[in-house]
Amino acid sequence: MHLPSLLAGATALAMLVTPTFAAEYLDGAVKSVDIDGKMVLTGSNDMTLYIFDKDTAGVTNCYDTCAEKWPPLFADEGAEPEGDFTLVDRTDGTQMWAYKGMPLYFWVEDMAPGDITGDGVGGVWHLALE
Repeated sequence: MHLPSLLAGATALAMLVTPTFAAEYLDGAVKSVDIDGKMVLTGSNDMTLYIFDKDTAGVTNCYDTCAEKWPPLFADEGAEPEGDFTLVDRTDGTQMWAYKGMPLYFWVEDMAPGDITGDGVGGVWHLALE
């Protein structure tokens, strides 16, 4: 294969590869990352965030064992709402972040950035999509 053909092939391949786009929100506490063609919210640690069908807008229903398996995305003291990101008061006095009213959680079984093993768990956990 000669060089012009090789370069043309490499260029065509590069056009097919979609770069991972990451936007940052809340001073980097939340990011938006392309995972399998979906814009998924992640924490600052790049781990996937989820929403829970049993929550309602602005209210978390995940405590105790649930919160051990699905750790909330806690907000720092003094945090302020920003755009689609709001704060949810927890019964223990802490606050967590919500996106479009839905509280955000991690999943303990996700081991690396890009893991989405919590999507669909129990039929009530879903990716937090932008």
